[in-house]
Amino acid sequence: MKKTIADHAARFSEIAAEYDTEQNSEEYEACAALVIRRAAPHRTDTVLDLGTGTGAIALALAADAGRVVGRDVSEGMLEQAERKAADAGVENVEFGYGEFRAPEYDGEAQIVTSNFALHHLADDEKREAIETWAALDGGTTPNRSDSVGPRRIVLGDVMFFEEPDPSDPFYSPEVDDPATVGSLVEMFTSAGYAVTNVDRVHDQVGVITAERVVAAGRET
Repeated sequence: MKKTIADHAARFSEIAAEYDTEQNSEEYEACAALVIRRAAPHRTDTVLDLGTGTGAIALALAADAGRVVGRDVSEGMLEQAERKAADAGVENVEFGYGEFRAPEYDGEAQIVTSNFALHHLADDEKREAIETWAALDGGTTPNRSDSVGPRRIVLGDVMFFEEPDPSDPFYSPEVDDPATVGSLVEMFTSAGYAVTNVDRVHDQVGVITAERVVAAGRET
């Protein structure tokens, strides 16, 4: 990580009020729309949205999910998310402090989402984060009485499909540390998930959908 968590929290709190209007690129909007589409929660699902920011993904998923829990390190972004939820009358969302590797959440989460945030971590930190998500309580399933990990993880982020053009990066090299798509796929696979979709939005932006592995008719 090129900056500390506290540095990132302060930076995003400073721009929280303008964040939604400034994040208006076609790539960002396409990425967010794909995360929402790929998450596809059921009415009984709890969605854990990490790096929730001003709650764009969390609030969009609330209409279809049973509950949505948003976590972020920025107090300013969380305040914006809570205000938006109140203004929209959305009651099945909860926002609070949480980090990628320490979400500060001990309930069930059938689906985990994250959009345009994980790239702040170095690759070894990303791996630790994905392992943390995979170890969350995904609830019981029809084939098991004990809990398993989340059924689905959807990651939209800055990621490299090919060598990035150093003269035209889609990220800020001084604070961001994107991974290659191949590295991210391997991280999910190592955590016990099968990558079922890789959506390429831009040479440097994509959405990865990972499903909990099912072997011999039993979820693992």
